[in-house]
Amino acid sequence: MGRHTVEKIGGTSMSRFDRILTDIIIGDRSEPQMYNRIFVVSAYGGVTDLLLENKKSGAPGVYGQFRTGDGTWRDALATIRETMKRFNRRFEKIGLDRAAADAFVDERVDGVLRCLSGLRKVCSYGHFQLDAYLPMVREMLSAMGEAHSAYNATAIIRSRGINALFVDLSGWMEEENLPFDEKITAVFDAIDLATTLPIVTGYTKCSEGIMATFDRGYSEITFSKIATLTKAAEGIIHKEFHLSTGDPKLVGVDNVQVIGQTNYDVADQLADLGMEAIHPKASKSMEQGSIPIRVKNAFEPNHPGTLICSNAFKSETARVEMITGRKDMLGIEVYDPDMVGQSGFDYRILSIFHHYRISYVTKNTNANTITHFIPEKTKNLDLCLAEIRREFATAEIHEFRVAIVCAIGSNMKMPGFLANAANALADAGINILALNQCMRQVNMQFIVKRKDFEAAIIALHRGLVEAG
Repeated sequence: MGRHTVEKIGGTSMSRFDRILTDIIIGDRSEPQMYNRIFVVSAYGGVTDLLLENKKSGAPGVYGQFRTGDGTWRDALATIRETMKRFNRRFEKIGLDRAAADAFVDERVDGVLRCLSGLRKVCSYGHFQLDAYLPMVREMLSAMGEAHSAYNATAIIRSRGINALFVDLSGWMEEENLPFDEKITAVFDAIDLATTLPIVTGYTKCSEGIMATFDRGYSEITFSKIATLTKAAEGIIHKEFHLSTGDPKLVGVDNVQVIGQTNYDVADQLADLGMEAIHPKASKSMEQGSIPIRVKNAFEPNHPGTLICSNAFKSETARVEMITGRKDMLGIEVYDPDMVGQSGFDYRILSIFHHYRISYVTKNTNANTITHFIPEKTKNLDLCLAEIRREFATAEIHEFRVAIVCAIGSNMKMPGFLANAANALADAGINILALNQCMRQVNMQFIVKRKDFEAAIIALHRGLVEAG
């Protein structure tokens, strides 16, 4: 295992790079202590939304508008240019050479503009279909945001006399397209980490196509891949918040506690709920490489944060480590009296899910009913439901718009947890529609009405965390 760390900085934190510079990059370190660290950076907050699509609303960015061909993608690209230069102006006061940074933006934006214009012209002849090129377009656009923020960060750090190195994995103007592992290995074999501080793009151009495989979780995959291939001592994720027992906006800043330490099993539970602690495929490779992950609040640099380590770790005392959930769930219930005693009935449903590449979060089953709970905005869900109705023509199939709330912890094998949770919800006047708990007892899941989601989070946090 190496002596170095690999550290990821998210987009919201990068947007406050003045604080990142003083608190995370420099801190109270002497010049020699600056090194043996690799920083993987995301695009500034909101930039990838403008390049691709808004992550929450789905509003199209440059990619979405180029794909539909509505003619506005050039205006969207002009907005990207101005947005990036606005960040340049913001960071000029902390050492960024604004003229050079603006020239970098112009080079990338102009190059993309020429490329996309040419592609549109080629496809207008009819022998070339735009759909065949859209995955590559998405890859190219994705890379722009990380290249910009990494370039700026490197320039600012170098202005302080630190030997920072801009590591552009985006493949800009590169004809060679190596496999992911080879690309990372080739780059970092040539870097002396004892004397160099690499600032790395969260996007990596590789023959597998990182966007095609991981979509917008790609920066954490790059972070994970670098950590595992360079055999880092630890991976650190700097976020704008701590990994806490609950959402402070819901349960109150004074009521939440930093988790402190947990294991990869708990991280998997959080990832399954769509929480952005760490991408599940990123955490899995680090788990296999025995590399612990530390999640820290970027703006509390002296706080140790939360360490995610081997599943051999269990909390010394039985406790609930986090109350969380998802509001956007759809319960798909298949009721069929003929189900009783049939082998493979559930398999028939799951084969349809598999065909449409749909994964469920949890499910309930009894003698004649099977209910799967799936995020409502899952791609191809309408097609999947239509096929389920055709395949099970005699069954009653219902859809329920629900929420899931969960109590998660590495050590919850203690009589009374489930009863306390149910009582907390009952005392708040919340009806439990369904519940699940596997024998590992790391995740108690309660299905409730959507209107009860926030109240259920507050009630469970009060009953299981604050009550001690």
